[in-house]
Amino acid sequence: MTNLEKYKKDLDSLITRGDRLYVGIQLECDPDKFKAAIKKQMEKRVEGVPVSPLPRFTDEYQSWYSEARALIRQLLPDRLADFVRHYEKPKPRKEITAENYRIEDYLQGLTVTRTSGYGTEKIVGLDAAIPHVREQVNILKAVSQRFESSLFDIRQLVQADLFDSELDAAGELAKNKFTRAAGALAGVVLEKHLTQVCQSHGIKITKKNPGIADLNEALKKNAVIDTPEWRFIQHLADIRNLCDHAKATEPTGTQVNDLISGVQKIIKTLF
Repeated sequence: MTNLEKYKKDLDSLITRGDRLYVGIQLECDPDKFKAAIKKQMEKRVEGVPVSPLPRFTDEYQSWYSEARALIRQLLPDRLADFVRHYEKPKPRKEITAENYRIEDYLQGLTVTRTSGYGTEKIVGLDAAIPHVREQVNILKAVSQRFESSLFDIRQLVQADLFDSELDAAGELAKNKFTRAAGALAGVVLEKHLTQVCQSHGIKITKKNPGIADLNEALKKNAVIDTPEWRFIQHLADIRNLCDHAKATEPTGTQVNDLISGVQKIIKTLF
């Protein structure tokens, strides 16, 4: 299974679980209202197998939230703050109102009442968390829409995450004086990224095993990069070649660190 297939499978599972949790919290808040719905669900059959009972929200929400948050951080990071905001209590908060009540309050069983001469009046109840659960599920569904419409962008994002890990490993090698190995690894990352950029722009490379210089030339020829960028990448390629080939001249720590930071810059700015 590819990374993309895994993300899609995890996302579909999270959306299904989120929909069920959304119904589950409504059942916990108003069981009488949903008694008929429970009965209908429990009696339903799919190929002769009973549908599993709805989850208990307070037992299963936290694991769902943690998984969904991690997936959103990867696939739709600009919505992560919105997703978290529906869960976490805002700070500072002088009083609890329906507007600032959050899922975290619900999990703590928090309600706000006021006692008067007419008895006890509910100010904020557990049901104030229901809209927040709905919005979190909707954010996940927005991730799914992006997944379908921008599959290629997500492929690049997954690859960029992998490249970051490989550059971290190169940095550790450099720190421990394994300069050739560190430079070689950073060079592999650069070559893979330039290959991806060529594919993104529909640039066909005829050479069977193109190197950084070949990819760099193709990008310049097709006006994807300008001359200063071409020179910068060529400089990185020269350092990579120094690391890859057994020569009398050893690559210095400074050169390898320049290569690693240069590759980091390229993968973040050239798409």
